[in-house]
Amino acid sequence: MANARSLRALDWLNFFIADVQTGFGPFIASYLASRKWTQGEIGLMLSVGTITAMASQIPAGVLIDWLPGKRGAAAAAIGALMFSALLLGSSPTWLPVLTAEIFHGFASCMLTPAIAAVSFALVGRANLGNRLGRNARFASIGSAIAAALMGLFGEYVSVRSIFWLTAALAIPGLIALSMIEPVAIEPPPPGRAKGGKKQGNADSNGQTAAAIGTEVAQDKARSAPRETLRELLSDKRLLIFACCVVLFHLSNAAMLNLAAGDVTAHMGDNVQLVIAACIIVPQMVVAMLSPWVGRSAQRWGRRPIMLLGFSALPIRALLFAGVTSPYLLVPVQVLDGLSAAVFGVMLPLIAVDVGGDKGRYNLCIGVFGLAAGIGATLSTSVAGFVADRFGSTVSFLGLASAGALAVLLVWAAMPETRDASVKPTDAGDLPAPS
Repeated sequence: MANARSLRALDWLNFFIADVQTGFGPFIASYLASRKWTQGEIGLMLSVGTITAMASQIPAGVLIDWLPGKRGAAAAAIGALMFSALLLGSSPTWLPVLTAEIFHGFASCMLTPAIAAVSFALVGRANLGNRLGRNARFASIGSAIAAALMGLFGEYVSVRSIFWLTAALAIPGLIALSMIEPVAIEPPPPGRAKGGKKQGNADSNGQTAAAIGTEVAQDKARSAPRETLRELLSDKRLLIFACCVVLFHLSNAAMLNLAAGDVTAHMGDNVQLVIAACIIVPQMVVAMLSPWVGRSAQRWGRRPIMLLGFSALPIRALLFAGVTSPYLLVPVQVLDGLSAAVFGVMLPLIAVDVGGDKGRYNLCIGVFGLAAGIGATLSTSVAGFVADRFGSTVSFLGLASAGALAVLLVWAAMPETRDASVKPTDAGDLPAPS
């Protein structure tokens, strides 16, 4: 089983990787606009990153499943993110920005399943819900702090300095990754028998029965024959949840962008502060709720928690449609934190339920990531078109309808994927201080 040092290093890895990813958000559009790029040129370049990410989801998942060393894949992805940030900071011209967007799109698709695979190997299936909740907590705290820090750098140093900071934050992420013990996540050496015992020296390290059982399960998952993509796609659990993911992002992706556009159009002062608060508040909610979501999904099952998180989508869209004061957008964003906490934990957790025992955990994450990209792309394009033709209120009502369909699909068709025979222990968390 993983020791406290590896688990704490995983905490910091999630924290700093979220910092790095924050640098590739809205700051790119602001940076390019300050360099006299048109909105059409900016949109085209950002679309390159989106298309690359969508096209890379399944290949990246297959690659992570195939690679024996998940830490190496994570390190390569972090290096690619650092390279992308340096390219953006060095020259805001067409070729460097295009190259940076392509590298960022593929690296992001590699990094997410790699960290999920490391987490799975460190704590095992029984404790994965707890671990994913903790991952989401540290990632959300990292995102919120990075957004504030990058905003200060952009305001008081230069917009370009945001990308130098982004590249610098990748370094402690690599250090945290190196502190995760390779013996905890790599396949056992040839001289090691099943159950984590060395041949001829049974239980010489004083491992507990729970630790041995987890390693047996991990060894079984490694040695099990892997399903083909065709076989995996015949699993109705995967297909139904993929449809849920499409509807979730169809409802969610355009919501804040649409609200931010209304705020900018109808509000004079403090626009940036309101938008920043709309980003930071959900991150704080995710940080508070994610561990509870992970624990509850292990105890009660996936469906009840999914119904709770998905139900926040139509409610939030209806509130946005009826809000008249821009300052009321911030409290409405608490619901975004609830749905984000549930979705962030459920996606990799259901992926391990569906493909973890078949050697296709990361491929499942890739399939769900592709579904998310499809839903998000449709959301932003369709919601923008509807808002231009019929007004923002009608567009919000359409987003609410998509969210309601997502809730209905979870309630009526999504099967429970939790294995009730797998009992969680405390391995997904750090030991209590003595």
